[in-house]
Amino acid sequence: MDLFRGLFKGDKVIWIIFLVLCLVSIIEVFSASSTLAYKSGNHWTPITSHLKTLTMGVGAVWVIHKIPCRFFKVGIVLYPFSIILLIVVLGTSAINGASRWFDLGFMQFQPSELAKMATIITVSFILARSQEEEQSGEKAIMYIMGVTGLTILCIFTENLSTALLLAISVYLMMIVGRIPLRQMFYLSGVGIGVILIAFCSIKYVPAERWDSIGVHRMVTWQNRLNSHFDKSEIPPEKFDTKGNDAQIAHANIAIATSNIIGKGPGNSVQRDFLSQAYSDFIYAIIIEELGLVGGGIVAFLYIWLLMRIGKIARYCDKPYYTFLIMGIGFLLVTQALFNMMVAVGLMPVTGQPLPLISKGGTSMIINSIYIGIILSISKHVEDIKKQQIEEELKQQNKITPLLLESVSQAANNNATTSPL
Repeated sequence: MDLFRGLFKGDKVIWIIFLVLCLVSIIEVFSASSTLAYKSGNHWTPITSHLKTLTMGVGAVWVIHKIPCRFFKVGIVLYPFSIILLIVVLGTSAINGASRWFDLGFMQFQPSELAKMATIITVSFILARSQEEEQSGEKAIMYIMGVTGLTILCIFTENLSTALLLAISVYLMMIVGRIPLRQMFYLSGVGIGVILIAFCSIKYVPAERWDSIGVHRMVTWQNRLNSHFDKSEIPPEKFDTKGNDAQIAHANIAIATSNIIGKGPGNSVQRDFLSQAYSDFIYAIIIEELGLVGGGIVAFLYIWLLMRIGKIARYCDKPYYTFLIMGIGFLLVTQALFNMMVAVGLMPVTGQPLPLISKGGTSMIINSIYIGIILSISKHVEDIKKQQIEEELKQQNKITPLLLESVSQAANNNATTSPL
């Protein structure tokens, strides 16, 4: 038991949540990878590939959680490097209709994942400095908008949902960072205006215009928005389950046929028709196989993760640790929310994987690094609590002999002054 505690330090609840999500990932990716198994001609290839990535992820968690959290500030050097990678990747050939990945041979590396992490680390540093040096919120918000805006500018043309995810996470970090309400009010107004302009541009600018200027992803988003907001009733015999709406249609069928306890692990039917069943739509497969109960438990695990992160953040002794751990929590849980809302039809298709569950190389490794950072900070918080307890015991040990001495002295004085 002592060996186990020595190897796995930090918040035990975070470890449990992480390992349970990994277990769900193994079961559901193995079940949902039937299409990949068919293409590869080997039933075990998809799951062995995922297990290798998952093993790397667990290794990353273990290594990172052993690093003292004071060294995480060095991560700001990743920011300029990630921006360079984002610019370079725009010139690469498109994969699945978008230029988001570097093909490294053994895996596909997605620079936007690294950029998200670098931006969160940098924004945490800016917020911490603004509080430690008592800088004005206006100055801090300008730095944050510059850092975040540059990342979003490099991401949004090829990955609009990731840009939106990062913007929301940074906005929530600024609320936690007590940026003045007046500044947040102005920022909220600007953000709403940008969203409305982007929405109208995507929806109403002709697809030919987007194609003519080379922004082809906007055409994809236009189709997704039109499909999502189209509420016209379609007769069942004319519903398209093979064209553009195939993913959404089969995800809806998977959820509709799930019942309370589901069909059981490995018994999904719609996995054979969902091309991204192991990634973007894995939550629909989870509900189909584990039912509404299983889907609810998975959703609760992410909520529990954020609650636990908030509890750890309360006891951090430095603002940087608080902002960093909360930023990571917002990023992970918001991404999970995006994925689950898409699966149940509350949002247009975004292409965001379910953190720590969906099959994916870069995403799984980066998300595991996030968990490692959270555990490292929680270990630091536990060390602080232990030091406080030790100091209190020392104070008590100092006070107790003094009390005994004073009581003894008082007794002696009473004895000498007694008339007997």
